[in-house]
Amino acid sequence: MIRNWFAVLFATGLGASAAMAAPMYQIEDLGLVQSGDFASQGFGVSPGGVAFGRGAGTTNTPFFANPGSALTALPNAAGKPYGVANGANDGGVVVGVGADTFFGSGAIPLQWTNGSLTQLSMDGLGVGRANDVNDGGFVVGSLGGGSLEVAAYWNNGAVNRITATTAGGASMTTAFRVNNAGFAVGNGTDPNMLSRNVGLLYNINNGTLTEVPALPGDNGTIAFDISENGFVVGSSSFNQSGSTPFIWSADRGASQEIPLPAGASSAIARGVNSDGWVVGIGSGQFAVPFLYDGDQTYRLQDLIPADSGWDISLNTSSSALGIAEDGTIVGTALIDGEIRAYRMTLVPAPGATALLGLGGLALARRRR
Repeated sequence: MIRNWFAVLFATGLGASAAMAAPMYQIEDLGLVQSGDFASQGFGVSPGGVAFGRGAGTTNTPFFANPGSALTALPNAAGKPYGVANGANDGGVVVGVGADTFFGSGAIPLQWTNGSLTQLSMDGLGVGRANDVNDGGFVVGSLGGGSLEVAAYWNNGAVNRITATTAGGASMTTAFRVNNAGFAVGNGTDPNMLSRNVGLLYNINNGTLTEVPALPGDNGTIAFDISENGFVVGSSSFNQSGSTPFIWSADRGASQEIPLPAGASSAIARGVNSDGWVVGIGSGQFAVPFLYDGDQTYRLQDLIPADSGWDISLNTSSSALGIAEDGTIVGTALIDGEIRAYRMTLVPAPGATALLGLGGLALARRRR
């Protein structure tokens, strides 16, 4: 329906100039878990807009934030004082890890259901990580560490190692994200060429594993996210050297290069939604969080009000790690010199909402 309204706008000549404009956003501070903390970090957002991440300082506690709400703290696991929320679905489930250190040593996989904490099975491997969960309750991540690390998924408390291989013999070591159709993306190894990254797509429904193709001239990828309709994004490289952001889907065949944001010499794509909008981080003198809308790449700094007080472009702490179906972006940036998790929400194009109600969102999102 939104796409039909978009067509009407063009047919009437009302939407052409607005559709060509850069999307504009409002940005908000998700806050601190406790007043004694010195930072919060946003690590992503569910398709429906549930943000997640961690606090740093006094608590080192994971959190989630429902759409339109400030963050809510989640309990740490006993004996694991450093918690991180790595993923969330739209039904009240958050997953992540508890660890011995801020950098993740001794990690164990955790799940919070409406705030209640459960430790997931590590299948005898001693360490594990839960990275994402879909609306069906399938959790993806990894078990073990170093050369023993293997991708895994959990379903109704049961753990399953992902042991499938591609036609070329590659296997998955960690799964980063899973969509509601049961497709998980992650990274792995090629026993025939250990020097390259191997981005992989695993179908939980039938147990098949497929390699995500690299860009021309490269020989490997890391697949960081998958949208509800199958867009995959990540970074492409040659023998783990260099990093170019890409977007791919099975029906497109070849991976497509995403243009770098201004000020970056390389970049990684970290999040994607079903419109093919992509967020990620460029690397240059500073970190350069960006949005790609299918046509152009924008620095996030240029999409928020100039007087917002936020610095997303002149530091090395900023990120953009997730984008929801409605275009909401979550990451980390500086506000008044303090490190904070942020949420950016789209501002409808002028006149669009008044003209068509919710259909006006099509102009802000430039859905195709």
